[in-house]
Amino acid sequence: MLGGLEEVHEADIELSRVFLTNILHDQGSPCTRAVDCGAGIGRVTRHLLLPLFTSVDLVEQCQKYIEAAQMYVNSPKAGTYFSMGLQDFTPEPALYDAIWVQWVLPYLPDEDLVDFLKRAKAGLTESGVVFVKENIQEKGFFLHKDDYSVTRSERMYQRLFARAGLRVIGKTTQTGFPEDLYPVKLWALRPN
Repeated sequence: MLGGLEEVHEADIELSRVFLTNILHDQGSPCTRAVDCGAGIGRVTRHLLLPLFTSVDLVEQCQKYIEAAQMYVNSPKAGTYFSMGLQDFTPEPALYDAIWVQWVLPYLPDEDLVDFLKRAKAGLTESGVVFVKENIQEKGFFLHKDDYSVTRSERMYQRLFARAGLRVIGKTTQTGFPEDLYPVKLWALRPN
């Protein structure tokens, strides 16, 4: 979901597709099963993950969005729709070639974020990758009082990844977005 900024959709999906396919190719990972964490109505599932994977699961805590995603995604390649927050999601061990997490981690406190990433790490196949795409700021963090989300710095995210036992194997910065938006960083993570 883009919060009324539909003009960023194409640039978002294109950069993500190139980055994801390059990383998975480098890792020798098959594109069998993925999960979209914080899926919203399924925009990333439909436009990024379904064209690349045999099966895609969706995790979204808002039941209204799950119902909208079922209609919007509308594909036999859509697997399980998990109606829960990431703080409660535990993937089956060694199930996913890709775990995609986009624009949802700001809603998790640091401890819940680290715990989620530890569980996600256990859900990866041998060559699987966790992908995280989030807004960042230059230093420290900013608490948004309207929705209690937190925009973290790149350095803060990298510390949290390390605490979860994940290392950065690739990263890029989103291009093609309006200049008045927060910068967006995309990381590929593998277990240490």
